[in-house]
Amino acid sequence: MKEVYIKVKGRVQGIGYRWFAVKEAQRIGGISGWVHNAADGSVEILMRADENKLDEMILACRKGPALARVDSVDFIVGRISSFLPEIEDGVFKRV
Repeated sequence: MKEVYIKVKGRVQGIGYRWFAVKEAQRIGGISGWVHNAADGSVEILMRADENKLDEMILACRKGPALARVDSVDFIVGRISSFLPEIEDGVFKRV
């Protein structure tokens, strides 16, 4: 199991990106974590899964839903805020 924290930038808020991320995590299966709208207009995702499932989820995040425009997906080392929740095993949710 690996853990990845990413920040997705572009037109990713107000177009169903978080809903898309939850549905993709459910479709892929075995991904725990959360997706969050950040104050800077990006979307942050913290997730834990086997490496191949994380790779598939990251590829989906690079594409996004139909109305999204993903400019970049940045990998974040460490946690930016202690206010964000920990990962609950077996759960991928919007926060």
